[in-house]
Amino acid sequence: MRVLVTGSAGFIGGYIVKELLDKGHSVIGIDNLSKYGEVGVSFDDASDYELITGDVQDVELMSNLMQDVDHVIAGAAAIGGISYFHSYAYDLLANNERIIASTCDAAIKVIKAGGPLKKVTYLSSSMVFESTKKWPSVEGDEIVIPPPMSSYGFQKLAVEYFAKAAWDQYKVPYTILRPFNCVGIGERRALGDIEIKSGDVKLAMSHVVPDLIQKILKGQDPVHILGDGHQIRHYTYGGDLARGIVLAMQSEKALNEDFNLSTNQSTTVLELVELVWKKINPDKPLRTVSDPGFRYDVSKRIPSVKKAKELLDFEATTSIATMLDELIPWIKEMIDQGWI
Repeated sequence: MRVLVTGSAGFIGGYIVKELLDKGHSVIGIDNLSKYGEVGVSFDDASDYELITGDVQDVELMSNLMQDVDHVIAGAAAIGGISYFHSYAYDLLANNERIIASTCDAAIKVIKAGGPLKKVTYLSSSMVFESTKKWPSVEGDEIVIPPPMSSYGFQKLAVEYFAKAAWDQYKVPYTILRPFNCVGIGERRALGDIEIKSGDVKLAMSHVVPDLIQKILKGQDPVHILGDGHQIRHYTYGGDLARGIVLAMQSEKALNEDFNLSTNQSTTVLELVELVWKKINPDKPLRTVSDPGFRYDVSKRIPSVKKAKELLDFEATTSIATMLDELIPWIKEMIDQGWI
């Protein structure tokens, strides 16, 4: 198959492209390189990969690219950690709406013209469940619970409405996927980052796993955490998410369906800190101090993964310990190179 991946130079996008290439697909990536700039990756020179440096908001460019592909994985978006939701509240909403509208406009144009496009697979977010008061979050909860309070979560819910509306009116087939707390290598400090400190360390991406690692690698003691540390997350390996995304893209059972993609393992922030500390400082006692949390740092983010298992036979199997064994040396290298 020939697949167009929007946001292919992004954090999750890199994992998706690699998974597609490993599975024998031909891939076109499009990215405006606005987040990290030009960053080399292992598949840059792959014969079945072509990167288009361009703007997904360019409907003509997008429709031209879609005329030659079987599938689109719509991953392009302005995205960041919890600090982004406050620092770029309007930009996240406005720019991401333009990106998804342009993607849908192009897909509608190609479908109406009888092109080969079979489906658009949209990447949503676990943040659509931001306002829930019951767990685990099951597919369908997003339309019965209160809407997300953050502009980012609200916009990701809008992505799902765009997908369904494009099907309802123009019969653009879709699959909606909600990754939970992606962890992996490839994420750097964004070009547009503002300076936010946690103790004596500047946050790298405001994502808890890489930021905890860099704090401990830089010798922070006691380790500063946001909130009381009892927040529950499901940290899911980027390679597992990419495998689930490609499975859903290909599966007939995923047609016009939505799925949570996540590990089934719950971990508190305090448990995570202890795991990272023991990996880096096995012979020293851990001390922590709590800083005030961000407004949209929800207490629990716990998904149901039953539907993905039953329909896609997908399970995220990589343990946090294995993720940390990969991520800690990478963060150290990024620190040494000045990227973090």
